[in-house]
Amino acid sequence: MQDPADIPASTPMDDWFDALSRPTGSPGGGAAAGVMLAIAASLMSMVGGYSDDDPRAADILDRLARQRAEALRAVEADGIVSASFGAALALATDDPSRDERVRDAAVEGARSAARVGLIGVGMLQDVRVLVEVGNPHIVVDLAVAAEALLAGLSGASLNVRANLQIARRHRSPAAEIADLEAEIRRLADARRQVAQIIDELSARLD
Repeated sequence: MQDPADIPASTPMDDWFDALSRPTGSPGGGAAAGVMLAIAASLMSMVGGYSDDDPRAADILDRLARQRAEALRAVEADGIVSASFGAALALATDDPSRDERVRDAAVEGARSAARVGLIGVGMLQDVRVLVEVGNPHIVVDLAVAAEALLAGLSGASLNVRANLQIARRHRSPAAEIADLEAEIRRLADARRQVAQIIDELSARLD
């Protein structure tokens, strides 16, 4: 097995971050939110691994691995959606299909961001377990994980809201996006819960 110290810190991430830095929108902020959730899941897994003397910590490791994989799949999927959205926005303003295509792409972008956010919502239970039973010597790592989780949830929420704004501007029927309005509220509640957890962990560092 390769020594972790020999694993380059950047190699496969370089190309992705280079793509993120370019003015193409694909990947964009929605995909970046998914990366933040993958980081959160990874750090939480590390804390769980250091806390495996408690069976509650050991029990969440497989789930966190799945959540990390789901987050990375969502990153890839969101990049594809972002590319379609960009293509719709690039249509000439006098193109008769533009309004419909932008509206549909905006709704799909909102749904993609909501799927990213739901992965973060699913991690709430696990971060609470680690707050309770995590190894106290690495509470800072758990705090960083919680900050990454909050960033991922916030990014997903902002992207849902931004896409819905565009969808409404292009006359998306209210019934078509009502479920997404509910997702915004769910993400806001999850963000509040994670912020409280961050405050609790931060207090342990004083």
